[in-house]
Parts: sequence; structure tokens; C-alpha cells
Amino acid sequence: MRELIKKRSLIPIKLPASIKPAKGFSHVFYVGLNILLPLLAYILVRIDFVSVAIVLVLLSKWRMFAVRPRYWVVNLIQNGVDIMVAVSLIIFMASTTVVWWQLLWAVAYGGWLVWLKPRYDVLSVSGQAMIGQLLGLSVLYLKFGDGSIVGLVAGTWLVTYLAARHYLTSFEESHSAMLAHIWGYFAASLAFILGHWLLFYGTIAQIIVILTTIGYGLAALYYLDATDRLSQSLNKQLLGIMLAILLIIVLFSNWTGSTL
Repeated sequence: MRELIKKRSLIPIKLPASIKPAKGFSHVFYVGLNILLPLLAYILVRIDFVSVAIVLVLLSKWRMFAVRPRYWVVNLIQNGVDIMVAVSLIIFMASTTVVWWQLLWAVAYGGWLVWLKPRYDVLSVSGQAMIGQLLGLSVLYLKFGDGSIVGLVAGTWLVTYLAARHYLTSFEESHSAMLAHIWGYFAASLAFILGHWLLFYGTIAQIIVILTTIGYGLAALYYLDATDRLSQSLNKQLLGIMLAILLIIVLFSNWTGSTL
């Protein structure tokens, strides 16, 4: 008897029109507010009020708490990637005194709010999750890499877990929470091991390169499988590329603990 396979289907996620107006004056006002937020963040960073800029970003998410308290954790998870990206871009903005670099980070934040964040197709949501993980890990290891190993492990787990949950929202996946936890625990375990040999390639921590290679590779395999486009040859190619990158990292890294 032929085995019945339940295929995962892609489902679009739409934001209510009352929150994200599609046209008219409300839409212009909505876009204007999203442009104003990066501008205010840039001004606050320039006058050395970085903490106020971060608080302003958090206050812009007030709708998360405009519901009963039992929904707060769910809303925090759903908005986790957006918060990570916003706070990371502000921290990067504050990490330099070069005006054009600060403007570049402000423009990137505006592009995130106006163009990428409002999109809910599968590829856009995937891009949001990937950007969130990359920026979150970059800030964690660039700013707090010399902190305690416990903090690095916990931070790595949180960033990767939120990114995985965000990515899986585009799929009808009944085990999304479990898969996100598995990815988060794997990343946290890797952080615990590599935290004792925290190597940097310039300003990029080695663990970020490893987690990006594995995470993006697994996400691509999952997407291709969910859309029935994963052939055996393509599967081998992607796994081969991932393995080759990891071998290069392991073989050509300076494991004495010195910065490269």
C-alpha cells in the first residue's frame, strides 16, 4: 500500500489593514512614521543619546502589550526579529563617528521598516529571519564577545531561536517550535564550545560564519523541500558546499586563540 505523505504548504501571513494601511492618507502617514523613526534614531545617536534611541524603538512596539498579558510572550516572539534588527542597526550606528556610515545604517533601518518588514511572502520572511540572525549575532559577539560564556550562550540561543521561529511562520509546519528549539540549542552548544576559542576574521566572529553557513544552508534545503523543488543532486550540491566551507574554516583557523 502506497504511503501517504502529508506535504507542507506555504501560507501567506497578512497584517490587518488597521495596522498596516494599504493606500490613501493612512498609508502615507504610516510610511511617514516609519521614515521618521530612523531619522529620530540618527539624531539621538549623533547627540550621544543612544540609550534613548533604543528606548524609542522599543516604545514604537507598544502594540505588543495592548492585549491581555497572556499574549505578551507570543507577541514578543513574533516581533523578536524586528526588535533585533532595529536595536542592532542603532548599535552599529553608534559604533562609528563617521557621518556617512551612520547615515548608511539609518537608511538601512528605513529600508527595513518601509520595504522589507511589511512584506509577507515566503522569500521576504526568509530574508527577514536571515538578516535578523546575522545582525543579532554580529552585535552579540562584536560588543559582548569578551563577556561571560553564560551570556554568550544565552544570547546565541535567543537570537537563533527567534530567527528560526520567524522563518518557519511562512510554512504550515506543525513542529515549528520544536525545530526552532533544536536550532537554538545547537547554536548555544556551539557557542559554549567555541566561546573558549573565540576567533575573529577582522570584525566577524568565527562562530557567526559557521552558524550562517549551516543555518542558511538548512533554510534553503527546507524551503526547496517544502516547495517540492529539492532534487537529490541539488541536495548533494548544497550539502557539499556547506561541508566545504566548514572544512576550510576548521583547517585554516588559528586555534591558538589569537585574533586573525
